[in-house]
Amino acid sequence: MEIALGLLFLILVLALIYSFAQGATFVPSAPAKVEFMIKLLAVKSGELAADLGSGDGRIVIALAEAGAIAHGYEINPLLVWWSRRNISQAGLQRRAFIHLKSFWGKDLAAFDVVVVYGIGYIMKKLGQKLKRELKPGARVVSFAFPLPGWQEEKKEAGVYLYINTH
Repeated sequence: MEIALGLLFLILVLALIYSFAQGATFVPSAPAKVEFMIKLLAVKSGELAADLGSGDGRIVIALAEAGAIAHGYEINPLLVWWSRRNISQAGLQRRAFIHLKSFWGKDLAAFDVVVVYGIGYIMKKLGQKLKRELKPGARVVSFAFPLPGWQEEKKEAGVYLYINTH
């Protein structure tokens, strides 16, 4: 039993180290920022939305409450568990989904709305991926870090709104 618990703990620690090495660490967005991002996106009922690096699921939940079918992509297994728990408590299991998966390997072409709270060193590569994959008219909100090579439609309080023109 002790060996099994030790192995489980080791796997958990390695998973956390891996997740930190792959991207930004989790920093929760303040509720007022989440509300502002959702308002800025003007989410329409039935739109498909993605939160890239979805953390504790609060943005996925807000997108679903605004009417979107929301998908979060997160590589930290503890945050995935916590997000799914939060979604369940909010009663949004039919509109909000969290995937234990890196968004880098996910084709984002189907999404109408994308939210990202990345970190500076990934934004250029992410911007290129979004330009390649998103359909024209898709909306992107980035918190704190701009997307190089994109022209923002609006910038306010550290939140950038973009509309894909490619």
